[in-house]
Amino acid sequence: MKIRAFHPADKEAVVAIWTECGLTRPWNDPQRDIARKLTEQPELFLVAEENGAPVGTAMVGYDGHRGWVHYLAVKPGRQREALGCALMAEAERLLLERGCPKVMLMVRTSNAGVIRFYEKLGYAQDDVVVMGRRLIADT
Repeated sequence: MKIRAFHPADKEAVVAIWTECGLTRPWNDPQRDIARKLTEQPELFLVAEENGAPVGTAMVGYDGHRGWVHYLAVKPGRQREALGCALMAEAERLLLERGCPKVMLMVRTSNAGVIRFYEKLGYAQDDVVVMGRRLIADT
């Protein structure tokens, strides 16, 4: 398994992984999310590849204040093989290389298994409220 930057040919496989993992939502078009990411820090859109096929992803960004990880996903049949750990380690390495002092991520409160995964990696819940406002409707 190797971790590399996203290639346009990965798009369908990446969207399939996100869908299989339950990350997609009707109000977030994954095709548009990919297109948007490719305009900003595309080198931080990570794909774990095995035998030429994507098996995991992480969409990483750094705004000069905090690093963010979105769309961390591993094909369901490949979970519990440390691929998610490897993707997070690479995300952290790339962020640290840029001088990023802290990594942030969001997990749906209903996703207890993923919360435990991040806790095992040393992440903890911050005393913050995440707020959002849609500027561009995807649907």
